[in-house]
Amino acid sequence: MPEKILLINPWIYDFAAYDMWSRPLGLLYIGGLLLRNGYEINLINCLDRYNPRLLKFQNRESPKNSKYGCGKFHKEVIQSPGVLKDIKRRYGRYGLPMNIFRRELENQPQPDVIMVTSGMTYWYPGVFAVIEEIHKYYPGIPVVLGGIYATLCYEHAVKYSGADYIIPGEGEVKALKLISELTKKQICYLPENLDDYPYPAHHLMTNQNEIAILTSRGCPIGCTYCASKLLAGKFRQRDPAKIIEELDFYRKNFVTRDFVFYDDALLINPDKHIIPILREIIKLNFKCNFHTPNAIHAKQINEEIAELMFKSGFKTIRIGFETSDEFRQKKTGNKVTSDEFYRAVKNLKKAGYPETDIGVYVLMGLPEQPVEEVFESVRYVHNCGALVKLAMYSPIPGTTEWKRALEISDFDLDSDPLLHNNSIYPLRSKSMNIQDFQRIKKFVIECNLRLKSRTKMRNKG
Repeated sequence: MPEKILLINPWIYDFAAYDMWSRPLGLLYIGGLLLRNGYEINLINCLDRYNPRLLKFQNRESPKNSKYGCGKFHKEVIQSPGVLKDIKRRYGRYGLPMNIFRRELENQPQPDVIMVTSGMTYWYPGVFAVIEEIHKYYPGIPVVLGGIYATLCYEHAVKYSGADYIIPGEGEVKALKLISELTKKQICYLPENLDDYPYPAHHLMTNQNEIAILTSRGCPIGCTYCASKLLAGKFRQRDPAKIIEELDFYRKNFVTRDFVFYDDALLINPDKHIIPILREIIKLNFKCNFHTPNAIHAKQINEEIAELMFKSGFKTIRIGFETSDEFRQKKTGNKVTSDEFYRAVKNLKKAGYPETDIGVYVLMGLPEQPVEEVFESVRYVHNCGALVKLAMYSPIPGTTEWKRALEISDFDLDSDPLLHNNSIYPLRSKSMNIQDFQRIKKFVIECNLRLKSRTKMRNKG
């Protein structure tokens, strides 16, 4: 009988969480590679809104979704961890109720190895809770932990997580080699590059209506607040023909209609990458919806790309702009200038996108970032004719901004990853306090309402 590997995607423990196409793609890639090597794999997804037991508990036949399949996670209010006890918000466990998770564990075939992934560094309490339950049900079974938290807070994970093995960084090959050693099963297939990887094990998910896709890994730009290089290493792109094959496979076999690009740099090297992909999607008449929640680079959005994106079915457009301040644009990585951003929005609107379909991330809370800079950035995006998506800066260990954050924060950020949580205003300082955050949020709401009202009036006219 084949060796059995259990994959687990843990809960989110936080003040707020929303399922914006949240999929454990890294874990599913590992699952695909293990399957190719002859292992039997099973998955418990604590964030599965389609779990039959959860739906029965909620007295629902299906989750309540937005237009393209996003929706609220089930939440159970729990006690805040000690370091967060003074935060006047309700802390919660998002995902499956504990009793349902335990039922899922009970119903699994005896695993030989259990693999757990991890998300944001400050979500580690959910990881720890999963591992604690694993040890109760499967004592002595090796537990392997990987993912974002395990990479960025490796020493913390080694010391406190309870996992037997920690895999930092890109984990598929590392996981395969470790599991091969633990199960004493010889590796029969080892990928040499991104195009050699088997498809992620999306079939393990209870819902394939929306599927996450990676056409590349990493990012060549290296913004000072971003951990892409720490998590994915060198920037690499897949063969466009292979990507089309994968999309077509899901479209035909799973009848998938919404594809979510997890890339950090989807539009880089456009002539060799995204343009051939878009042209082939149009040629094959996919009739699917495509989404870019991780943000695309405004610098690359010329008239041709904007038109191809519109014709191919890109619906959720998110652009990474961050700030209109020229000094900070240069200081944080030279990703985009204000003029380049303006042209990108203009090109998207010319291609057919209404203003309300163009969402722009504006970053607030960066170390030493004055309040007025954020207000001015919001004004600039609004005047360009796009919706503002306010993004709270979260201090990420290992990045350039992390060093500055340590110096100015009111919190001892290095003492506990819980303090990386952007919900608690980790960079509250003399330059920006809680009242400033509230004023900015109110201003964003007002700007977006005016834009929506203006668009509505135009449509009526």
